[in-house]
Amino acid sequence: MSRTATVDLVVVGLGYVGLPLARSAAGAGLKVVGLDRSSRVVEGLNAGRSHVDDITDAEVATMLDQGFRAVDRADVIADAAAVVICVPTPLTEHGAPDLGAVDAAVDDIAAHLTPGTLVVLESTTYPGTTDEVVRPRLEAGGLRVGEDFHLAFSPERIDPGNPTYGLENTPKVVGGVTPDCTKAARALYERFVARVVEAKGTREAEMAKLLENTYRHVNIALVNEMAMFCREIGVDLWDAIRCASTKPFGFSPFYPGPGVGGHCIPIDPNYLSYKVRSLGIPFRFVELAQEINQRMPVHVVNRTADLLNDHGKAVRGSRILLLGVTYKPDISDQRESPALAVAESLRARGAELVYFDPRVEDWSVGGVPVERTDDYLATAESADITVLLQPHREIDLPLLADRAQVLFDTRGKSADHPRVVKL
Repeated sequence: MSRTATVDLVVVGLGYVGLPLARSAAGAGLKVVGLDRSSRVVEGLNAGRSHVDDITDAEVATMLDQGFRAVDRADVIADAAAVVICVPTPLTEHGAPDLGAVDAAVDDIAAHLTPGTLVVLESTTYPGTTDEVVRPRLEAGGLRVGEDFHLAFSPERIDPGNPTYGLENTPKVVGGVTPDCTKAARALYERFVARVVEAKGTREAEMAKLLENTYRHVNIALVNEMAMFCREIGVDLWDAIRCASTKPFGFSPFYPGPGVGGHCIPIDPNYLSYKVRSLGIPFRFVELAQEINQRMPVHVVNRTADLLNDHGKAVRGSRILLLGVTYKPDISDQRESPALAVAESLRARGAELVYFDPRVEDWSVGGVPVERTDDYLATAESADITVLLQPHREIDLPLLADRAQVLFDTRGKSADHPRVVKL
């Protein structure tokens, strides 16, 4: 199966997963080529411009100095020792897995697959995808997994904006179609990841990713539901979580918020739910968690309306400042951000919206631009209510509490203050 390759690694998909992978591999001395269908992404990277929050332009320049290049033509795959697929796996409008990007990437690989190549899927998907969907497409040309090429799954664990854990120091799970496939994937990742964990096979590795995010999804739903009734019974949920977190065993803290965002939590559990439903079995935990978490933006809007009413004001005609419209603090990613649902509902009720987010230059809701402010403190003074959706580091919460007429903190980050109300 051995052969001479001129490229150590081709990374297919240069987004928030693929680009950090390419950076780590290039930094470890591998000859890396990034493959992306977007000419804008390819041209930007080759010119030293990053489009990913966690990677700076300077880091892209270093990658280029280390030999990295980006291309939009799949023929480079024929020269590669390993190919890793890092393309998006969203949902269709009906909530089913959309593997279109994976299918396209696999077709490109199949067209240029040569003996001795290692192919790894990192895109999140349901158990069975690697063996039942990817494998047949790659074997259609006559090459066989385990004999002519290796095939494995390794779930991505990138956490955008996390200053502590990156790709190199987060354990990497790998599961191959055969034991030799697992060994080949392990050998690749051990060149730039500190610890590699072997799964029994591809299905176990695929399930591990879904288990991680379903665990978070369900527990966030638990505290979100608690947030809906704790105020009614006079309980400060944030303080209760603080106290419970002192227990050194048997408890992990999760926190309520205006909803869940990003690619992982709102999307990934649906892949597991889809697989379970295909067996004719309801997955009640995931479905209930989805229902609760999707209800949170409406809860935030209702609470906002109640707070305005307490001050003798209606939502209609009120000027409402929204702080932070991304799905996580200190990043620019807006995918599945609950801020959008909050804004849509407030606008439907007749509110006048303005937003502040140092990482989002332009923001539209339902195709209609939302007014942007650069001076959030001055705007908070004049706004009827300020709603904190994402606590970016640029937001001075103590000063904001002093200046805002009413501060509705959906993240529980503010200290107790007469003008602050927490979710």
